Amino acid sequence: MSTPVTQLEEIAQGNAPAALVNPTGAGPFLLVCEHASCRIPAEFDGLGLEDEARESHIAWDPGALPVAARMARNLDAPLVISTVSRLVYDCNRPPNAHDAMPARSERFTVPGNGAVTREERARRTRTYYEPFRDLLEETLRSFRQPPLLVTVHSFTPTYNGTPRAVELGILHDEDSRLADQMLTLAPGFTPMNTQRNAPYGPADGVTHTLKQHGILNGLLNVMLEIRNDLIATPESQADVADALSRLLSASLTEMRIDANRPEAL
Repeated sequence: MSTPVTQLEEIAQGNAPAALVNPTGAGPFLLVCEHASCRIPAEFDGLGLEDEARESHIAWDPGALPVAARMARNLDAPLVISTVSRLVYDCNRPPNAHDAMPARSERFTVPGNGAVTREERARRTRTYYEPFRDLLEETLRSFRQPPLLVTVHSFTPTYNGTPRAVELGILHDEDSRLADQMLTLAPGFTPMNTQRNAPYGPADGVTHTLKQHGILNGLLNVMLEIRNDLIATPESQADVADALSRLLSASLTEMRIDANRPEAL
């Protein structure tokens, strides 16, 4: 069932720190969107940022939520999202990571994160990260068979003044099985310039969710990074989501996994 854009916006801007989209999804995939929202709760007074910064890619992953939601519909998959800006707490980082609450992101200084005390770090972890983590773990436990874990992100086409040629990144940590298959099949499903572990990779600390919830649970897993100028409209979001859904389904088939028994690998 399709989730209207307005409903997605309401979910992403809601008061709960995390939310579950398409909770009745019964397919073999579990989707995650850690940077679905640019919402900064009122208590932070915008973290001292101007509107431009609060709505830019440093605060969230533009386009990632509608893409992930359409993929959830296509794949009959539950989708777990964080509903707060990654500047408040980046749910794809562990609590001890310096950039879980970054004081600077690209060319922007984040005044409200300039002097975060140990107590404040612990409070934000309890308030914003742990509910997301717990919802993801609870959703994982709801599957009859272990799912395949897919996280959906977007990235800016220019970073610190340098253009990026990559259009689709297929990222993995130590378990590359699903990523390998997707990279092999990708040219048949999308014209996007597709690269492994680009524009980021494990050395950049971006695979926390894959490691914490995928690798530690023995799940096949992959992280998708889409250049955000390619998913700036509802039409392009739908096109990319459909292509990625077909690529994931084909990869599952090619790996000869029974859709109801992904743990067979």
